[in-house]
Amino acid sequence: MDVLDYVLLALRLWLGIVIIAHGIGHARNVDGTAEWFASKGFHPARPIARMSGLGELAIGAGLVLGLLTGPAAAGLIVTMTVAFWAVHRPAGFFVYARPDEGWEYVATLVVMASAVAVLGPGAVSLDAVLGIDEALDGWIGLLLVAGGIAAGAAQLALTWRAPDPD
Repeated sequence: MDVLDYVLLALRLWLGIVIIAHGIGHARNVDGTAEWFASKGFHPARPIARMSGLGELAIGAGLVLGLLTGPAAAGLIVTMTVAFWAVHRPAGFFVYARPDEGWEYVATLVVMASAVAVLGPGAVSLDAVLGIDEALDGWIGLLLVAGGIAAGAAQLALTWRAPDPD
C-alpha cells in the first residue's frame, strides 16, 4: 500500500458518510422529502423520495466499504447531476446563495466521485479483497462517470419538469 491508497480511502469514506447522511434524512422523512421533491417538479414524488433515501444509503455503503466502488461513485454522480440541474443550477455558483443554494457543493461531490471512479477504490477496500479493484477503474471508471451523467439526464427527462415560477 502507498499514500494514494490512504487518500482514496479518505475520499471514499467522506463521500460515503456525506451521502449516507442525506439518505438517512430522506429515508426517515419520506413524506417531507416527497413534498419537497414535488415542490421542485419531481413526479411521482413519493416513490422518488423513497428510492432517493434507499439509493443514497446503498451508494454510501458501497463507497465506505469500497464495494463496487465505480458503480457507487457513478450513483453519486447521478444523484448530484439531478440535484445540480433541478435545484442548485438556477441559484448560481455559491452555496450560500438563496433560496436554493448554489451548485459549488454538488459539483465538488461530482468531481470527487469522478476521481474515485477513475482512480479506483485503492488497496483498503472490499473490491481489492475480492480482486476486482482494477477491473472498474481507468477507462472503465471514466465510462462510469459519463454513464452517471447520462443516467442523471435520463432521470430528469423521465421524472422532472421545471415548476411554474410563483
